[in-house]
Amino acid sequence: MSEKVGFIGLGIMGQGMARNLLKAGFSVCAWNRTSSKTEALVAEGAQAGKSPADVAAQCDIIITCVSDTPDVEAVILGEEGVIQGAKAGSLVIDCSTISPQATRAIAEQLAAKGIHMLDAPISGGSEGAAKGTLTIMIGGAPEDVERAMPVFKAMGKTITHIGENGAGQTVKLVNQVLVVGNCLAMCEALLLAQAGGVDLQKTFDAISQGAAGSWMFTNRAPQIIRRDWRPGFTIDLQQKDLRLVLDAADELGVPVPATSLIFNLYRTLEAKGLGGDGNHALVKALENLAGFEVGKAQ
Repeated sequence: MSEKVGFIGLGIMGQGMARNLLKAGFSVCAWNRTSSKTEALVAEGAQAGKSPADVAAQCDIIITCVSDTPDVEAVILGEEGVIQGAKAGSLVIDCSTISPQATRAIAEQLAAKGIHMLDAPISGGSEGAAKGTLTIMIGGAPEDVERAMPVFKAMGKTITHIGENGAGQTVKLVNQVLVVGNCLAMCEALLLAQAGGVDLQKTFDAISQGAAGSWMFTNRAPQIIRRDWRPGFTIDLQQKDLRLVLDAADELGVPVPATSLIFNLYRTLEAKGLGGDGNHALVKALENLAGFEVGKAQ
């Protein structure tokens, strides 16, 4: 692989993504705000950068995968950000989920220094990141997408160039509306099954491969039945995305009543200190209303 890849942000998604780049034969230089998360990757053959600017100075393609809009602005535009070290002609790929408007503003600042940018938010949870089967939605110039395609193929399976900068982020927000809508439907269905006294595993077996099946149901219903709240995606991160959805919907004048309801249900769980649970723990908000739990003997 001729182009060296920088990777900034080794969280719940970034670890698996960076690991798959190494497996694909890329030379990777990584940086994470908590440096201990870099150590495992270095043991597998990556280099450790001293800062985002240091990573950018050493690499041709720089990937960022951090939590929120201010974090992306800090690692790309900050005092030790990518923009301080990147060479003209470098390509920045942001895989975070952030505001489409902020994405366009960041792309403009990078372009002023001759640095290209793609917004390439991802979906598929920590499982998809580990397996290299992520869905990747891309905004930016076609020639930059073509240049980045070997990198995308190392990390994902369904790779779609949507349009110009910001388009990838818009489609990720569309994705999140469907994610949480599916999640609420799954939780209501399991609550009904529990109340009806039917075997939850057999209910899952009967439904999961039919018209009511979904990625959410297949991957998260078994966790709910086992009362396993380990996150593929945390409630706190889900809420950050839903704030972006509600902001975009407000700006565009789009009614999203179900998404707003789900945001407020998640808020009740955050108030109980459950923000680190997986987003499928939405069922706990309904359990609090119902007075019984899924998967527990009544």
